[in-house]
Amino acid sequence: MTDTAVIVLTAALTGTACALLGPFLVLRRVALLGDAVSHAVLPGIVLVWLVAQTRAPLAVVAGAALFAVVCVLAIDALRATGLVPPDAAIGLVFPALFSLGVLGVTRYADGIHLDLDSTIYGEIAFVPFATVTVAGVPLARATVVLAVVVAVNLALVGLLWKELKATTFDPEFSRTVGLRPVLLSRLLLLAVAVTAVSAFEAVGAILVVTLLIVPAATAYLLTDRLAVMVAVAVAVSWVGAVAGNALATATDSAISGAMGLACTACFVLALLAAPRHGLVVRWIRRGRRRRPAAAA
Repeated sequence: MTDTAVIVLTAALTGTACALLGPFLVLRRVALLGDAVSHAVLPGIVLVWLVAQTRAPLAVVAGAALFAVVCVLAIDALRATGLVPPDAAIGLVFPALFSLGVLGVTRYADGIHLDLDSTIYGEIAFVPFATVTVAGVPLARATVVLAVVVAVNLALVGLLWKELKATTFDPEFSRTVGLRPVLLSRLLLLAVAVTAVSAFEAVGAILVVTLLIVPAATAYLLTDRLAVMVAVAVAVSWVGAVAGNALATATDSAISGAMGLACTACFVLALLAAPRHGLVVRWIRRGRRRRPAAAA
């Protein structure tokens, strides 16, 4: 497999893992959770340095995952009180954790070159060079990790499909029939945290946030059925991976940025041309309503 194929496959697997969860985040109005996680992991990176004096990628990701879990649990706990809206809960938690990380860096790690770029920003072009051997075959480590994450997310969504669907659209009814929406919400948020942290080193936080939100938002404009929405979100992620890589190659630009731009282009196209909710359809409907009024 060529390096280009590995890069595209890794991005597509990241998009698939995110697209399996993204529609639920969009429908639950917590779409910016991925962005919150990307900021909240800084204390975990500092903690790993203080405890183990290491910047090894696996140790850094483990520390980041710990605070990602703390972030999502804190956000969900605030939301569960009913006193704080979901967007405000996100806005309260991640700045506090990010500030804690900044203080930790300035107080205990000043002058230490913590490898924040590889964990938070990533560089997908380097994915083919970090390999592991599976059944005697060298494979890109990030590709293997993200394939496992896709399998776990697919199992989670498949096994809890009815429960996640019910608690997403009608949490009050779900509570009355004993579905425990708070527990399911926390499982979903934990899956988002694990997915985001697993992809940080490979593709970076910016592309993770893009793949969590943009394909799901695009699918939201194109369909009213949840199953179709998830499938469309996965498809948009793959289109973004393939088209973004082609764009980056043609323009000699950053691969992650080009993939994010390709996904955003899909969203803009859906925003304009969606058959039921697109702006063009709305303009046509308004024009038709105005004609009888003008004739009268």
